[in-house]
Amino acid sequence: MESSSADFSTILNRILDTAADNLRIAKILVQMGLDPNSITYDALFNRLLEIVLANITLANMFALVGAIFLVATLLMHTMVPLRVANMAGCTFFVAFGALSGNVATFILYLLLLPINAIRLRQMLNLIKRARIATEGDTSLEWLKPFMTERKYRRGDKLFKKDDAATEMFLTVTGKFLVREIDVELPPGRLMGELGFLTPNKRRTATVECIEDGQVMTITYDRLLEIYFQNPQFGYYFLVLTSQRLLENISRLEGIIAQEKAARQTPATDDIA
Repeated sequence: MESSSADFSTILNRILDTAADNLRIAKILVQMGLDPNSITYDALFNRLLEIVLANITLANMFALVGAIFLVATLLMHTMVPLRVANMAGCTFFVAFGALSGNVATFILYLLLLPINAIRLRQMLNLIKRARIATEGDTSLEWLKPFMTERKYRRGDKLFKKDDAATEMFLTVTGKFLVREIDVELPPGRLMGELGFLTPNKRRTATVECIEDGQVMTITYDRLLEIYFQNPQFGYYFLVLTSQRLLENISRLEGIIAQEKAARQTPATDDIA
């Protein structure tokens, strides 16, 4: 055991001594073709200029431009330009590897090109879907394969206010009434999505079937799985729920306006 420790210590000392020797300024200057005993700023500048000029080749120019693009990716905040810059940098490094005969560099950046292209395409598709969602295409047809069918008869309650919320509904046939705001939900409407977003996972209203119908249901756990498998669903779902909230606010404003008008009418009659 002591012999092994001694051997390791000896090897470590040799490594440190060699590194210190190779990193001596005098040795570095000799490797650059300069005389350590008569070094001047002009001599150092001229030598560096000679090294730069000697390395101005087409292959090195491709490497320089590629390096600029790859460094630029570190300064970008959004993914699309980052992927585009990365692909441009990889292209220039592929050209550098081919011209310089550096097989490892050529293969590495050639493999990175399709990977970045695939990620860029995925990101563009995500942006396209988000744009479609914001333009009003909020159909949930694509979600139906993940849902299960359920039938209700007139008088059945789908859920009550303050009940624990565990699933979301999509009306297919029949009619359903939101008791608290007296609003009918025709086929193609979403129900129970707000419980998915509330911290306590509770129903915010009571929904009753007023005409025999069929709905499609999906649990919140399944919704979470879809979200993690398809991150664009998060934005898509946000658009849907925002639209629903705005519609509810508009209805409540209408109800308040009607009640206010109804209170003012008797008061006017009394004055008359």
